[in-house]
Amino acid sequence: MGSEIIKLAERMQQIKPSPTLAVNAKAKAMKAAGADILNFSVGEPDFDTPAHVCEAGKAAIDEGFTRYTAVPGIIELREAIVKRFADDKGWDYEPDQVQVSCGGKHGLYNMAQALFGPGDEVLIPTPYWVSYPPIVLLAGATPVLVPLPEENNFDLSAELLEQYATDKTKGIILNSPSNPTGAIFSKNALDAVGNMALKNGWAVISDDIYDTIVFDEGPVPHVLDVDPKLKEQTLILNGVSKSFAMTGWRIGYTLGPKHIIASMNKIQSQSTSNASSIAQKAALAAVSGPQDFPIMMKESFLPRREYILSELLSIDNISCVTPNGAFYVFPNMSAYYGKSVGGKKINGSVEMSAYLLEESFMATVPGAAFGADEFVRFSFASSMDNIKEGMNRLKEAIAKLA
Repeated sequence: MGSEIIKLAERMQQIKPSPTLAVNAKAKAMKAAGADILNFSVGEPDFDTPAHVCEAGKAAIDEGFTRYTAVPGIIELREAIVKRFADDKGWDYEPDQVQVSCGGKHGLYNMAQALFGPGDEVLIPTPYWVSYPPIVLLAGATPVLVPLPEENNFDLSAELLEQYATDKTKGIILNSPSNPTGAIFSKNALDAVGNMALKNGWAVISDDIYDTIVFDEGPVPHVLDVDPKLKEQTLILNGVSKSFAMTGWRIGYTLGPKHIIASMNKIQSQSTSNASSIAQKAALAAVSGPQDFPIMMKESFLPRREYILSELLSIDNISCVTPNGAFYVFPNMSAYYGKSVGGKKINGSVEMSAYLLEESFMATVPGAAFGADEFVRFSFASSMDNIKEGMNRLKEAIAKLA
């Protein structure tokens, strides 16, 4: 009875549990019991953090760099981020336009808290990364899901934006390359976003966390290339998690207009204060040191992408957009919904992921988690041997459905 005396805040009614939790819990239990689980659900590179980055973290400990830092991050790291963006992108920022946070997700949370509130609407192209809608909801704002058609390679368009934008729209969240689709927004799509943002005063949040894992040749279209004036209303979210296999170090960073970064620093000062001092020193080594590691990872992912994509497309009635970035494939498996095996009917992506786990010992992520129930996400941040075995298991599991 005591647990019912204290009532939870109303916001908790808006935040739903992840549909992946049950599948993930079962996968862990099965693995603990000795099952040969192939994990295609991981959202992180399957490489170790580079040695020179680890050494920088160790040196920080040995040198006693274990105290509080400035809330926005150590000045050396913010200066290195500014230099990296100037060298790589040609974008000019100053250190006080940079916030270092406890991972990219934390930066996104700080942004939403600083920018959005009750009555505001935020456009979220769908399929989306799982945390975008909840983070908008926690700011008191309303996420507006903008469905992207598979047949258009999950690209945005001016028509879609006009259909879902209202006079309450205050911002839009872009993720290119995308998690979960691997799609990259076209220049035409970003032109449409940029023009509408300038016309209506929208905040543009560009989540670029996968920007070093791009399989196309040549420059990747970016909203900041549309019009120089957009820099005054655009926030760039990035970090070292994906590019340097540093997911557990928890270092993300945001670049944007000074007044917005200053407001985000207020939020951070009252929540986490600073990101880990040790991890900041490691991130400094990553950002300012050799940049061959992200290239090596991308080159390693490419043959895996080619193999898993060709195997998926060889299965009857499965379609899959070619991922031009990140390390995910997002096949449409809805042709098999409504089919049964052993008396159990598969009604959607959650049941499909559960079936693949139980039948084939494959952990995947149901598309429902990304707002797209027709699909299931597979990560190819796994060894080629695992991918080959996984595709064999998948084909056998699909063949059993009737």
